[in-house]
Amino acid sequence: MANIITGLRIPVSFALLFFPAFSAPFYALYLTAGISDVLDGAVARRTNTATGLGARLDTVADFAFVAVCLIKLLPVMDIPVWLYIWIGAIALIKFINVASGFVTQKRFVAVHTAMNKVTGALLFIFPLTWPLVDPRYTATAVCAIATFAAIQEGHLIRSGR
Repeated sequence: MANIITGLRIPVSFALLFFPAFSAPFYALYLTAGISDVLDGAVARRTNTATGLGARLDTVADFAFVAVCLIKLLPVMDIPVWLYIWIGAIALIKFINVASGFVTQKRFVAVHTAMNKVTGALLFIFPLTWPLVDPRYTATAVCAIATFAAIQEGHLIRSGR
C-alpha cells in the first residue's frame, strides 16, 4: 500500500504542469502530493512493509515533485540573484554528498536526517506562504536550514554513518 501511495505522487506531480502556479487546482494537487509524501512513510512503518525499493521509489517521487515545482514556481517568483547563488551552493553540496557517498560506499547514499526532513517540510510550506509573507524572509530561513542539513548529510556520509 505504501508503494502505491508513493507511486501516485509521480503522476500527481506531473499533473501540476497543467495548471497555473498558485491556482486552486495547483494547490489541490500540491497538497495531495505533499500529504502522500507523509502518508507513504507512515503506512510503511505502521504496516512493517518498509523496503529498499520503497525508499528508492520515494526518492524518485520526491525528485519528480521537486523538479515539477521548480519548473512551475521559479518563473513566477521574483527571486533575487543572491538567493539563486545560495540555492546553487546548496545543490553543489548535495551533489558532492551524492558523489562522495558513491565513491566511499560504492552505492548511491540517501541520508534521511531530521534536518533533511525539516528542510523538506519548510520547502513544502514555502509556496503556501508566498502570498502571506515576504518570500525573501522565508527563503532565507529555508536556505539556512537547508545549508546546515546538506553539510550534516555530507559529514554523515563521509564518516560512514
